[in-house]
Amino acid sequence: MNVILVGMNHKTAPLELRERLSFSCGDVVRPLDELLRAPAVREALYLSTCNRVEVLARAEDMEEAIARVKSFILRHGNLGAAELEKCLYVYCGSDAVRHLFRVASSLDSMVMGEPQILGQVKEAYRDCVEQKASGIILNKLLHHAFRTAKRVRTETAVAGNAVSVSYAAVEMAKKILGSLEGRTVLLVGAGEMSELAARHLLNNGAGRIIVANRTYARAVQVAEEIHGVPVGFELLEEKLQEADIVISSTGAAGYILTPAMVQGALRRRKNRLLFLIDIAVPRDVDPAVGRIDNVYLFNIDDLQGVVDENVRNRLQEAEKAEGIIGEEVLKFAEWYNTLEVVPTIVSLREKAETILRAELERSGSWLRALGEEDRKNVEILATQIINKILHDPVTGLKEESQSNGAMPYVAAIRKLFRLETAESPQDASPGNKPAEKETEPSEGY
Repeated sequence: MNVILVGMNHKTAPLELRERLSFSCGDVVRPLDELLRAPAVREALYLSTCNRVEVLARAEDMEEAIARVKSFILRHGNLGAAELEKCLYVYCGSDAVRHLFRVASSLDSMVMGEPQILGQVKEAYRDCVEQKASGIILNKLLHHAFRTAKRVRTETAVAGNAVSVSYAAVEMAKKILGSLEGRTVLLVGAGEMSELAARHLLNNGAGRIIVANRTYARAVQVAEEIHGVPVGFELLEEKLQEADIVISSTGAAGYILTPAMVQGALRRRKNRLLFLIDIAVPRDVDPAVGRIDNVYLFNIDDLQGVVDENVRNRLQEAEKAEGIIGEEVLKFAEWYNTLEVVPTIVSLREKAETILRAELERSGSWLRALGEEDRKNVEILATQIINKILHDPVTGLKEESQSNGAMPYVAAIRKLFRLETAESPQDASPGNKPAEKETEPSEGY
């Protein structure tokens, strides 16, 4: 299988290096154009995210194509040869196919199961198609990758359950409060983690966001970013009564929220449920608050315990996903192997049909003397005889192709039947088959 994949990711190369190999549409350098100038590279796809840079290619000459891709990365990444070898991985044949399927299925992502990478692969494929860099092999391979990713997503729970503290907080809030539609959120402190949790809450239907911070200017800055309302810290107790969800993350040395403050807020809100998330270290909320009726309090350890359990669940599901990927790699390999025999089967049928037409033409007056229906019956009979004769060798070739052992038979048939050399479908010019319609988001990460 003459498919290669050369790349680097968050495990092998720093962000600064990966950034050097990121090209936008307006750049003078078009990676696909440059890669395809090499005769050894017949089709190519260029995938670039902040977590990976990879080149997938169908190669005329495997070693030369790998060298060409490495040279491209060496030049544009401003790397030394020794440094390049440390950060690059190279996959060939079925290993390249397996890696692509794992990437599309989010098994190779920094956060296993995240949905963005599939959209990014689809976007890279669109660019590949638009630049006419794809042909029979990559078209089939990429669509097979999309189907594999769909199987992993629907047949496993590898993308299920929260694996970040901020998102775990949101999931717990949904379990306690039910719908988050229209809920008011109070951010106490304006740290990165609390801001991220607030964004997740907004994406899940939360309504108003109130941002309280000791430094009012910082409260204003964060509030603008998440379309919230900034308030000074002196209004914290007053705003507590308006909140359904409180996320606290300050750098205070002592407790910011006390049982007395929370009880007062509950009275004013007529004992409606209050959900508090304390992700500060040291803690912002007095643990005694958690013993108050109608109050649910979770700290960073509670959330981390949920995350750790969810990570373990994802890893278990990943084993199922790897099994699916193994099945799909075999299916693609079977399809690929049939390409070896397709030109020979086509040539064999064409030669048989040419002989049939020639012999019918030579039949002379006796065939023309027959009625139209009889002439058609003669032609049908002759075609059926040819099909029966060809059935066994054609079936045999297809069966041998499943085990990648068809080439000796191909050579024998071409020699015995004096078939002219035909171009492999793999050597057809890159096509412009459109990408599958995307249903997943394609935001970057």
